[in-house]
Amino acid sequence: MIELKPISPQAIEAALEKADHYRLLNEPVQAESICLDVLEVEPENQRALITIVLALTDQFADNLNRAFREVRELIPRLADGYYQAYYQGIVCERRARSHLRSGSMGAGYMAYDWFRQAMESYEQAAEAAPAGNEDAILRWNACARVINRNPAVVPEPEGVGVPHLLE
Repeated sequence: MIELKPISPQAIEAALEKADHYRLLNEPVQAESICLDVLEVEPENQRALITIVLALTDQFADNLNRAFREVRELIPRLADGYYQAYYQGIVCERRARSHLRSGSMGAGYMAYDWFRQAMESYEQAAEAAPAGNEDAILRWNACARVINRNPAVVPEPEGVGVPHLLE
């Protein structure tokens, strides 16, 4: 195993800027790696935690099981209930979109379930949101619009039993 080199505390701000930049360049693995380096130095750095959560969800299309497992371990480390609920909603919403894009059998059913879970998390976040912050409502509405506009995104009918390979 190759030993990793630590970064200095003075490099954290610049490293997080680079992580944001790599996410914008659609290089979430690089952003994830930078955040892991930051978290080695400052384990509770909230910006790094949020950025790695987003970088992992950016990887759902390529590596859903690993990324989802890892992101679920990070959410409880966010500082307060609002951020935990809001980013849990983001995770569920992005998982729903990943299923929908896959086009696999039962994808619409799985997407519906994950969109509804996202909407529940956004409702919790909206209740805990600071005054004037309606980000959770905006996300809730976006999920509702996908469900309303896409006839394939519906609850699974009773007794259908479509195998859910990517739960």
